[in-house]
Amino acid sequence: MAGALEHIKILDLSRVLAGPYCTMILGDLGAEVIKVEAPGGSDETRKWGPPFQNGVSAYYLCANRNKKSITINLKTKEGTDQIKELVKDCDVIINNFRTGTMERFGLDYHVLSQINPQLIYCSITGFGETGPYKDMPGYDFIIQAMSGLMSITGNEDTGPQKMGVAITDILTGMYACIGIQAALLERTQSQKGQKLDIALYDAAVSALINMGSNYLMSGEIPKQLGNQHANIVPYQTFHTKDGEMVIATGNDRQFQALCEIVGSSTLKHDPRFQSNPDRVAHRNELVEILQDHFLQKPTSYWLEKCREMGVPIGPIQHIAEVVNDPQLLTREMFVEMPHPTIGTINMIGSPLKMSRTPVSYRYHPPNPGEHNDIILNQKNYASE
Repeated sequence: MAGALEHIKILDLSRVLAGPYCTMILGDLGAEVIKVEAPGGSDETRKWGPPFQNGVSAYYLCANRNKKSITINLKTKEGTDQIKELVKDCDVIINNFRTGTMERFGLDYHVLSQINPQLIYCSITGFGETGPYKDMPGYDFIIQAMSGLMSITGNEDTGPQKMGVAITDILTGMYACIGIQAALLERTQSQKGQKLDIALYDAAVSALINMGSNYLMSGEIPKQLGNQHANIVPYQTFHTKDGEMVIATGNDRQFQALCEIVGSSTLKHDPRFQSNPDRVAHRNELVEILQDHFLQKPTSYWLEKCREMGVPIGPIQHIAEVVNDPQLLTREMFVEMPHPTIGTINMIGSPLKMSRTPVSYRYHPPNPGEHNDIILNQKNYASE
C-alpha cells in the first residue's frame, strides 16, 4: 500500500537528532528523503558510540532509516549549484545549521524560494532566528537546563536532572514534522511555499505544560517533586514488598477503588482525602499511609488487583523488559532491517498505525554518498 506522503520529496541537510528524527518520520510515512552530507559523511552521530555494529553507530541508525544519501560540499559553488538544482523538484528542504549559515552558503529561503516558489523551507536552530540568543549554538542538554525542564526534574536530594534521552531534540523534530505537514496541506490551497523557523528552546518551553501554567497562574516557582505529580495525588512511585511500581490515580473514583484494594475503609472515608485538592493538601500523610500498605505485598499482587479494579498501575521496566513486552511485540514496535554492509539491524518501529496508508520500512540508514550515482550523476534523477 502507498504511504501517505509518497508524493513528497524532501532534501534533508540536517544532522544529529532533531532534523533527522523529523525526516525519518516523514520517510516512514512514504516521503522520499534525500540526506545531504559533506563528502565522507558529516553527521556527527555516525561517530557517537559505542555501541557500533561493524563501524556504524547505534545512535546514527536510530534516526536515519528511509533515506537516501548524497554527499555535497556546500562550501563550493558546485555544491551550492547542486542544491539549487535539486530544490527545483523538491517539496521540502530542512536544515539545522546555526543561524546565518544558509545565508552564507547563498541557500537562504529568499534565494531558494525564487527557484521554487512552492518550497517548504524548514530551519531548525537552538534558539530561533530572531532574538538576543539567535547566534548561540543549541544542544539538548543546554536547552533542558535553560528551559526549566531540569529545574522540575529530580528531587531535593538529586538536584536538577536531565532526562535520559535528548527530549528537546525529539520534541523539536516532532514540531518540525507537524509544521511541515501543515505547510504542505496549506499549500494545496495557496499554491505557495513558506518558511518554518523552529527552535529547540521554544519546543522545550512548550513542554512545560501544566508546570508552566501553574507558575503563570500562581506565581509560585515549582518544586522538584521527583516521581510525584504537582497536581494529582496519589500519582507516583511506591515501594512494594519486592520492588517498585507506579500508581497514577486520575480521579476520585479510582482513588476510592484503590482504598478498597488496600482494604482500608478508614482511608476511603477520611475527610482529608475525599477530593483530589484534599489529597494534594495532605499529600505527605496519604503517601505515608499508602506506602505502609504497599510494603505488605509483592508488586505482582498490586498489579493484578489494581488492573482488576481499573486503577492505573505499571511496573518500572528496564529496556530489556520493554523490548520483550508482549504488548509492544503485538504492536510491531521493534523491527529488523537488512543493511548492505553491516548485516541485519534492529530498530524501534514507528508508533504511527494507519489503516489505509501504513508506514513502511523501505530503506536502511544509508552509508555516506550511497546514492550519489543515482541522484547526482544523472541529469534527470528519479526515485529508485
